[in-house]
Amino acid sequence: MTIEQLDISIKSSKNILLVSHINPDGDTLGSMCGLYSLILDNYKKKCDMVIVSKLPDTYKFLPYIDNAKHIEDYDLSREYDLIINLDVAAIDRCADAQILFNKAKKTINIDHHETNIGYADINIINPKASATAEVLVELALQLNWNLSLNSAICLYTGILTDTGSFKFSNTTSVTLEYAAKLLDIGVKPAEIYQKCYESNSKDMVLFQSYCINKAKFCNDDKIAYTIVYKKDLEKFNYNGQDFTDGLTEKLRAIITTEIAFIVKELNSSTSKISMRSKSKDIAQVCSVFGGGGHKLAAGAVIKASPDEAVKLVLKEIENKNLC
Repeated sequence: MTIEQLDISIKSSKNILLVSHINPDGDTLGSMCGLYSLILDNYKKKCDMVIVSKLPDTYKFLPYIDNAKHIEDYDLSREYDLIINLDVAAIDRCADAQILFNKAKKTINIDHHETNIGYADINIINPKASATAEVLVELALQLNWNLSLNSAICLYTGILTDTGSFKFSNTTSVTLEYAAKLLDIGVKPAEIYQKCYESNSKDMVLFQSYCINKAKFCNDDKIAYTIVYKKDLEKFNYNGQDFTDGLTEKLRAIITTEIAFIVKELNSSTSKISMRSKSKDIAQVCSVFGGGGHKLAAGAVIKASPDEAVKLVLKEIENKNLC
């Protein structure tokens, strides 16, 4: 019934807005552009797309991404017939776009995060899916939508990046089956991999090397973390791109590490936490601070300085007996 409601909602809406989450990654952007392509091909309708923070250079290759606008370019008093959030685990993750979301006549929430409480009129959430892009492939197959090459490139990018190139534990036989279908349409995996993982700037690579070099370890090296101060980013010519992308995974890759996290200074009293684990449920740690995500990959924003945030996170890991 929910899938039928999605179809009816798209058909009956004259103006549609697709929303990605703050600090966009390959899944939210690939899903947004992928659904834009699917709706264009199957309903002959053009959607609006909104990005609520800086677009990473890495994903500028995505088909239709040039049609997306920044939230600053939107009239926040506008009322859309339909707004669809993609990979937005919690409503506050779409930042100022929440104002548009609240005004919309109908809202849809398509996601794969198990912490998503279902905040829209229609909620299509599959926590067993590796990525929101995987959820969209399933929807396309169930609704008999035509999957063009443009759609396939976008959705493959979402699946590739949220599975860490199919090496994370969220990769299932269904994930690989859907990826294979996208390859059959014409996606070239080597090209997408290169664009996503082998297009980093010199400054970013040197920055990550610097952060790893000053990482701290505790609990017999079971916990690894590093702090990213604003002054560190400035030292490496930070230009608004996500220089920390993949950094937590590098710390988790150390053989002794069970839990890895980075603390990024947003301002003197606010820090962003990104956590990864090999087997421990770290979503329960992030939920204490109002964050969430997945069992092995979660994050939160903490109202504390970076040094204080580290103490708070370590204390919660201890409280939860995770290490």
